[in-house]
Amino acid sequence: MFLELIATIFAGFAAAGVVLLIDKATRGRLPRWLAPVAAGAAMLAATISSEYSWYGRTAGAVPDDFTVIETVESRAIWRPWTYLAPFTERFVALDRASVRQNAVRAEERLADLYFFGRWAPVRQLEIRVDCARGARALPGDGAGAEVVWQEVGAEDTIVAAVCGEAAA
Repeated sequence: MFLELIATIFAGFAAAGVVLLIDKATRGRLPRWLAPVAAGAAMLAATISSEYSWYGRTAGAVPDDFTVIETVESRAIWRPWTYLAPFTERFVALDRASVRQNAVRAEERLADLYFFGRWAPVRQLEIRVDCARGARALPGDGAGAEVVWQEVGAEDTIVAAVCGEAAA
């Protein structure tokens, strides 16, 4: 985040500097307001570019054993351009190397999911999947708490990814 702030500030200074050089070359024929407007436009462009490139950079940096299984796009009123082209703000990745058979129930699989967010730390969550039923649940807490299953169907992205890895 800090490097993005530095890059945005640098883009503003660079754009203002270019306008000032052009102004000097044209012997002061440009309006005085053009340098701060160019700086603001460059900073806005740098911020937008950073938002749109975040997903590609982050997903490209995950280990080879990870598969992106779900993405969440963002649209916001204060970013009107996102209504034309939404950007990916969050995504979920499956660690394929973590998919394993449940030692207690052979029909179930356990896997690790990783949740990535634009301005959030990465969170890891272990999940249980029953491939035959098309259901998923969070593992119990080890204290005998009842596991709550969600019947989501075999087409659910998490169930399909975990069961596909189990079959492979």
